[in-house]
Amino acid sequence: MQQDIFMKGDVYHKGELKKKNKLYQFMTLNLWGVLPSPLQRGISSVYANVYNKKWTKHIIKPYCKAHYSDPNYIEQFKSARTGKDTFESFQDFFTRVYKDGPKITSKYVWACEGLLCQYGLVADLPLISIKGDRRNIKAIFGKTEEDIPGTHYFSNIFLHNNNYHRIHSPVNGTITRVERIAGDLILLRPWVYKQPSTPALRNERVNVDIVDEQGRKWYLSIVGGPAVGTIVMGRDMKVGTSLIPGKELATFLLGSTCCIACPEPMTIDKMGDTVYMGQTM
Repeated sequence: MQQDIFMKGDVYHKGELKKKNKLYQFMTLNLWGVLPSPLQRGISSVYANVYNKKWTKHIIKPYCKAHYSDPNYIEQFKSARTGKDTFESFQDFFTRVYKDGPKITSKYVWACEGLLCQYGLVADLPLISIKGDRRNIKAIFGKTEEDIPGTHYFSNIFLHNNNYHRIHSPVNGTITRVERIAGDLILLRPWVYKQPSTPALRNERVNVDIVDEQGRKWYLSIVGGPAVGTIVMGRDMKVGTSLIPGKELATFLLGSTCCIACPEPMTIDKMGDTVYMGQTM
């Protein structure tokens, strides 16, 4: 991809907020956002647990009808818990897995499905004000062993409630770091903020570093939001684990964002597109 197809610190809404979104911003930052983090997590846990109730399975069919144009959308998935074609609760549906995953034909793929709401060179991204402190977007990825190169490409992918909510490896490589950072659980919706990566600098997240076959480092940050029961790492996802493109890393129990800083540019998609797990970057 040529670098001139995006602007410095480009975001899909160009930093303009509608009046309704300003109200949401006030509510999430000035009301919900001032609550202590443990209280946010407690309330979110209670809310998320509602979707574990068996009666919530009756929500699934009308939800799919309202959110997916394909009437057979649900047929490509199964329950991760039981392996059956039917789901026992809405949470069971939310954490669904593919019966047969997407066919991967590229060395570099998107790690998840969602809205590409920010993209650009790391060196070009603006500082973001968090509680009066201006932070570099690199801080999303926590305590890395070395500074993230300014020539890496940064992507912020927002996973809406109707998206597939599992995160996969974007590349062949080996995990070299796993770090869980405690934080808030403010609203993730990118249209609420002038800089959609604001929540990723504040919220609870799990950071994973992957060294690819060429010795280059890829940085992933798996970010939680309101109503997220927890971020569940996949089995054996630890330092030293070997990965291939499409290998599952983690799943969310409601709501999420995934940020990536990597040495490879995207070649097909553009800002505002929905990207899909396993699709060529």
